[in-house]
Amino acid sequence: MLKGKLFCSIYKSPRRQDMYLYVERTRGLKDLPEALLERFGPPRHVTDLILDPARPLSRADVGQVMAKIREQGFYLQMPPPPDQDLYLAEGHPDRPRRA
Repeated sequence: MLKGKLFCSIYKSPRRQDMYLYVERTRGLKDLPEALLERFGPPRHVTDLILDPARPLSRADVGQVMAKIREQGFYLQMPPPPDQDLYLAEGHPDRPRRA
């Protein structure tokens, strides 16, 4: 039924916006590295999803996600890089200061 596909659970980090953790649904969060969970924070379940190589994901390569989950037990999706124009805009708190 799921030949070539992977049933996964997706969790959101409470510490960093747009950081997500994909794990095999049957294994869940057990056996994840302690350092990963410390940095990620208490995982918040978002959804369950059947990963299929024929159905792309919006911000990650589905083949790489599936491979990482099978190899290491999880896939960590990092937030996208900041929008350069927004980052350099007047008033942005992280904008580099001129000397």
